[in-house]
Amino acid sequence: MTVTYKASFERACRTEKNVKVKERMLLVLNVVHYGKVAAHVTRTLHKSKGWASHWLKRYREEGIEGLKDRPKSGRRPELPLEVEYEIREILKESNTGWTTKQVEELIIRESGIRYHHNYIYYIVRKWGFKQKVPRKVHVNTASKEEKDEFKKRPARFLWISNMKRKTFP
Repeated sequence: MTVTYKASFERACRTEKNVKVKERMLLVLNVVHYGKVAAHVTRTLHKSKGWASHWLKRYREEGIEGLKDRPKSGRRPELPLEVEYEIREILKESNTGWTTKQVEELIIRESGIRYHHNYIYYIVRKWGFKQKVPRKVHVNTASKEEKDEFKKRPARFLWISNMKRKTFP
């Protein structure tokens, strides 16, 4: 490595805004340009040896651009605002409630867009709805009058005398 390349790499490392990329550049700077052992550098950066070998390999293959994050694929398509408004109104008018499966089918029917069932929870919360969990209803409960009558009764205490214990043979 030439001295000018080393100086330009140090300058690029100092001016880098992305913290993750800067951390990777520090790794490369210490290992490649200063000749330090990768295991020692990872210890100071609080990273694993596998992390270091991955980013050193990417640097050797792609250069500085290999240290930057690659764009991720698979972004979820967004619902058009008109369709979103229609679905929200349908959900608001429903008195009986709905399941996430029903919301998913409604979104597919109205827009043709499919979401993972876990993402449906996120969408519904984003729209301002909350999940309602049914409460247990005890079948053999007393009526309100019986409960009030029970509360009005005077408190009674049960006193137990000191009885001798019988031992069985």
